[in-house]
Amino acid sequence: MDKVNLAEKLSGFSDYFNPRIAGELNGQHIKLVKFKGEFVWHHHDNEDELFYVVKGSFDMHMRDKIVTINEGEFIIMPRGVEHKPVANEEVEVMLFEPASTLNTGNVINEKTRTNLESI
Repeated sequence: MDKVNLAEKLSGFSDYFNPRIAGELNGQHIKLVKFKGEFVWHHHDNEDELFYVVKGSFDMHMRDKIVTINEGEFIIMPRGVEHKPVANEEVEVMLFEPASTLNTGNVINEKTRTNLESI
């Protein structure tokens, strides 16, 4: 039972859209990730996702609107809702989602990560 320093963990990597597992509880993963640029349109059939902005901000694109999530804010993307994170500048994000969640959801491409590193 050790505490986790988010800034310390986030300073340990610099690549984008490559989540790392920072913790686990009750079948859920706490993941840390950095974004810059556009991700891919996707959805998750069975999982909700929570995106909490640790540092920076990003726009969550949905088919009918765009929501800006700023530092200290979070958004929950319900299962089945198509979305695409977009960050003009680097943003540091903590994700809370079921361990089974694939980062690209229903889409498999070069940004898909299947074997996540634990940090």
